[in-house]
Amino acid sequence: MSTMALKSAAPVVAAPSSEVAMPSVEDLKREVSNETVLSPRFYTTDFKALDATDVSRVRAEWDGLMDEMESDPNKTHFKKDESFDGVIERMPPELRRDFIDFLISSMTSEFSGCLLYAEIAKRTKNPDMKRLMKCLARDESRHAGFINDSLKDAGIGIDLSFLSKAKKYTYFQPKFIIYATYLSEKIGYARYIRIFRHLEKHPEHRFHPIFEWFESWCNDEFRHGEALALLIRADPKMTQGINRLWIRFFILSVYATMYVRDHTRPALYEAFGMDITDYDYSVFRLTTEISRQAFPITIDTDTPQFRARMEDLLRISRRMDALRGQPGLLNKARRLGTMAAAGLTFVRLFFQRAEANPLPASVRLVPAW
Repeated sequence: MSTMALKSAAPVVAAPSSEVAMPSVEDLKREVSNETVLSPRFYTTDFKALDATDVSRVRAEWDGLMDEMESDPNKTHFKKDESFDGVIERMPPELRRDFIDFLISSMTSEFSGCLLYAEIAKRTKNPDMKRLMKCLARDESRHAGFINDSLKDAGIGIDLSFLSKAKKYTYFQPKFIIYATYLSEKIGYARYIRIFRHLEKHPEHRFHPIFEWFESWCNDEFRHGEALALLIRADPKMTQGINRLWIRFFILSVYATMYVRDHTRPALYEAFGMDITDYDYSVFRLTTEISRQAFPITIDTDTPQFRARMEDLLRISRRMDALRGQPGLLNKARRLGTMAAAGLTFVRLFFQRAEANPLPASVRLVPAW
């Protein structure tokens, strides 16, 4: 367990307001069961196809990483203490709402990964994949449980087995699982390390002790991404031909989803003392830098055209939220029109120029950010 003192956390102590009530467990169950474009999803795949995975091209790096992951460097890290008690209840209502939403989304993402990895480990006959997936499932289960323990302090923990029954499962081809998971793990690292480094410099904004755990947490995410990078580089076809277009699609999908979702939590980033847009683009830049290890293209996220399309998607998303649940044919037509506008905007984003990236000889990176 980390020996870092947690008493330096500076929880906000305003009394809860009746204007934004503490959600009940049933409220949260309805929320996590709700299927929207931005909701974390649960996946299944072609498990037999994964049996054909061959890591011989990256064997030395692969075995070294697997030894590191099996040593379980964070085995005793994710254990909360009394500094968590009562912090969520004492938050101002808007921050409490956004922080709980952040925790629920993170927990759902971690648990969905755990279920997928555990199922692959159970069903694959490939010893390399079985070895990897056991480690991934272990870590993601630990992360999800740690978040849930934090929610339990506020009396709103969820039986995680409920999620496996409540959510619909989306089928993805194995290569899509690998692309999406690689990006998810690496952008997760970038998000957590940016928050952790910011709060190191500004401890007055550390309003909950969970952020003390983020450095070791994001190093788990980094190792996971390293394993997926090796899988991508092990098969040359993963970075050639039409797959270059699929890579572009997943990069843009992950970035757009993050940008829109983060802007739904203004109180959270205000409490951090961070500008949401600046934070998101710093995460994009770091993720792009890291992904040079595995992807043959990069997207310049700082061009005026890219930023304009992201703002368009944000406005369209807000319009969708305003129309959601409103009855009548006219509102149904408006929702369809808004969905079409979102699709067209994403197409325009997709066809912006991507930069070619010569892949390095060595895949592995060190989490030095």
